[in-house]
Amino acid sequence: MERHVIEALGKTKVVIENGKVTYVGEPQVEYCPLFLKYRGIKEITPEIVKENIEFRMKDFGMCTPGRKLRMRDFLSFGVSELMAMAVSKGLLDCAVIACDGAGTVVVTDPELIQGIGGRISGMVETTPYDEIVEKLGRGNVLDPVGGRIDQLAGTRLAAKLGFGMIGVTVVSGGEALSIRNEFGERVVIFAVHTTGASASDSKALFDACDIVSSCASKWTREYAKERSILTVGKKIPVYAATEFGRKLMEERLRQIGNSKEKASDQEDAPRPLI
Repeated sequence: MERHVIEALGKTKVVIENGKVTYVGEPQVEYCPLFLKYRGIKEITPEIVKENIEFRMKDFGMCTPGRKLRMRDFLSFGVSELMAMAVSKGLLDCAVIACDGAGTVVVTDPELIQGIGGRISGMVETTPYDEIVEKLGRGNVLDPVGGRIDQLAGTRLAAKLGFGMIGVTVVSGGEALSIRNEFGERVVIFAVHTTGASASDSKALFDACDIVSSCASKWTREYAKERSILTVGKKIPVYAATEFGRKLMEERLRQIGNSKEKASDQEDAPRPLI
């Protein structure tokens, strides 16, 4: 059976089986300024989540064998945009990310980085499709048979493939610390999907990561008050936790030519922060 589990808008658990949405949980966040801006969603409900997921499946084939993998920039300071830019400018050699229909993958094409990461929420579980695996290159997929999502193992694969500077996304502080302890300054770590992170987990993210996305995380925003070297983004702030993280953000500011992005607008934050 084909089965995909994601944490979608509002950090809502969604299960997709055999091409159908079979389960939608209760949203933990009821409002997100990004979904209001881009999709006109004023309140996140299970019905809205189901409708949005079905739209994604129809629009670009999310969690299907027909998944469209390439995309240009969407957000000013999304993590996928930062990673894609870094690879395109030679600041990173590859990105280790999670892809529906494949699991953890190693990617070197900026449009693939954006097309995969910019279109999907927190990926918990996925079933691999040969069509997707072959497009990405079987040797670049951590587990082409089982679709395993494991960012530490994915970073090891990238190292085995001979890449020098490796960008990798993480969703937990423990995962970030494990990768940092093993690979040191050879990795650039991006924290994504931080909504609901505990105080200790948020601290670990700032201890180990270069870039931390705020999402709807209460504790990430608290730690950012003291730990962020540079904060950008008007809707969902993104924080540089290291000098290299700041370098990436400043390069992105130059690329998009909008210094006003530095001014973070906290008045329109997600609700509630958790």
